[in-house]
Amino acid sequence: MDFFGVGPMEILLILVVALIIFGPGKLPEIGRVMGRAMRTLKKASFDLTAQVTKEIEGKENDHPPGQTRKSRTQTGESVKPRK
Repeated sequence: MDFFGVGPMEILLILVVALIIFGPGKLPEIGRVMGRAMRTLKKASFDLTAQVTKEIEGKENDHPPGQTRKSRTQTGESVKPRK
């Protein structure tokens, strides 16, 4: 089981080093802060996805599938060739 390309032994080593550096009193606080940060990031990502989806659906509703915009040639406007 790889977690971001890191195996279980590497994760265990990282946890032991963190325990030695920060001590047993600080680790729960660090875990809490990291959990809140991840939750905030996940919520922001979800909100952004919902907003983009809402905008896309709104644009699709502007022009129903059976009704298309008329091109310039259909409306009689002249079309200039690109250079």
